[in-house]
Amino acid sequence: GSHDSFSYWVDEKSPVGPDQATAIKRLARISLVRKIMKKWSVTQNLTFKEQLEGGIRYFDLRVSSKPGEIGQEIYFIHGLFGIKVWDGLKEMNSFLEQHPKEVIFLDFNHFYAMDDGHHHFLINRIRSAFESKLCCVECVEYVTLLYMWEKKHQVLIFYHHPLYQEYPFLWPGNKMPAPWANTTNVHKLLQFLETTLEERSRYGTFHVSQAILTPRVKTIARHLIRGLKNTLVHKNLPMILNWVKAQKPGVMGVNIITSDFVELVDFAATVIALNDLLLEEDESAT
Repeated sequence: GSHDSFSYWVDEKSPVGPDQATAIKRLARISLVRKIMKKWSVTQNLTFKEQLEGGIRYFDLRVSSKPGEIGQEIYFIHGLFGIKVWDGLKEMNSFLEQHPKEVIFLDFNHFYAMDDGHHHFLINRIRSAFESKLCCVECVEYVTLLYMWEKKHQVLIFYHHPLYQEYPFLWPGNKMPAPWANTTNVHKLLQFLETTLEERSRYGTFHVSQAILTPRVKTIARHLIRGLKNTLVHKNLPMILNWVKAQKPGVMGVNIITSDFVELVDFAATVIALNDLLLEEDESAT
């Protein structure tokens, strides 16, 4: 999985998003401030299509309306506005059309400046983009690849808002817990990942291990121009990747792992290779 999967492009010319504090919005009237924000808002380099081609199958999504804009269009957002959600969904759907056995998870977990009308608009966009590819809510343990292939489903949508109850193809957010370490320290992050795996629900949910470091205000102040990638990601990714390599998948192991800048190391390939351990277990059992 990728963290803030859509943030490969954010619009530094647009107003700052409603996910930001009032003080930041005021500061961001200065174009240089928006340029700096961009360096800290972008957590991926690859487009959706490139991420899919690289093996990413879980997408972490934050969305917002544009206050003051006529209509109900919804955009991706991380400090600054990204592309229209509709354009991202169409891009993903065209990949799925070409790869009918691939399955993706879309986790809509933060909503900003959205009333019920905006939500219904977005949910209808999701339905229009994927139609019969959408997998309705089911017992998690039943949802195997074989199950998905038989039903010709390819998309699971997780929707962290009470309106999920009105649509059978929206999975509740609590089926996709993603505990967040909120630290700049790689050792604390790895300890947190270990602890939350131990506490992971044994049945009934998926589970996201967020292998990401989060800058604090003072981190950004000290390294304004360097940005997220050069300050936190580059130097710590090798240690994070070593942790990934040491994991086991399965009921009490890792399930979905997300990272920033997924192409900087062999992240997707390393996570995917963990599945071989499950095959080895099956072989030894038989």
